[in-house]
Amino acid sequence: MGRKWNNIKEKKASKDANTSRVYAKFGVEIYVAAKKGEPDPESNRALKVVLERAKTYNVPKSIIDRALEKAKGSAEENYEELRYEGFGPNGSMVIVDALTNNVNRTAPEVRSAFNKNGGNMGVSGSVSYMFDSTAVIGLEGKSVDEVIEILLEADVDVRDVLEEDETVIVYAEPDQFHAVQEAFKNVGITEFAVAELTMLPQTYVTLPPDAQAQFEKMIDALEDLEDVQQVYHNVEMPD
Repeated sequence: MGRKWNNIKEKKASKDANTSRVYAKFGVEIYVAAKKGEPDPESNRALKVVLERAKTYNVPKSIIDRALEKAKGSAEENYEELRYEGFGPNGSMVIVDALTNNVNRTAPEVRSAFNKNGGNMGVSGSVSYMFDSTAVIGLEGKSVDEVIEILLEADVDVRDVLEEDETVIVYAEPDQFHAVQEAFKNVGITEFAVAELTMLPQTYVTLPPDAQAQFEKMIDALEDLEDVQQVYHNVEMPD
């Protein structure tokens, strides 16, 4: 199970190195989530999830406030949520989630990023059946036993709790995301190393060095696309 956390850490490190791009994408995601209901995280669960994620990426308050104010305005930008599935080198599997106001732009760009880097797009469902939607919440400064005790006291069911690299990781069903966080917040824990709703692969593959380099280039190309919000895959990334 440790591989899962390694891939999430690698993803966060990549995003931390491209802050302006990450902040812009969070701005869109916050706007879209706020438009789904009230622009108030206490009454809008989708928005609350996005804001919790934004916090772990240190998204500035000014970016968040701007997106929320935009959502409150009368003008409306229409975004569609799209999911693309495909394959990378050596049969590796990739899921791409996008938010776009121009579908005719997004699909060709995603397809090109696959094709130019040894991959190809598949049909809907060709990859996602090998992934599980999962809530992942990580915190520091607590032991596994302490975290399990907190969750038991709050009567919150989770899939697994483990420690890796001095971080305790909780894996749970997506609908338990808020329950897990509330259990921690009720005992004074408000800072999280990670707070994600993600797609975790059921199995991982290891690529030879040449294919690994090509795969990483493909992932970078996909994540560089303006409309792409998340990229998930089943390749074990090197430490």
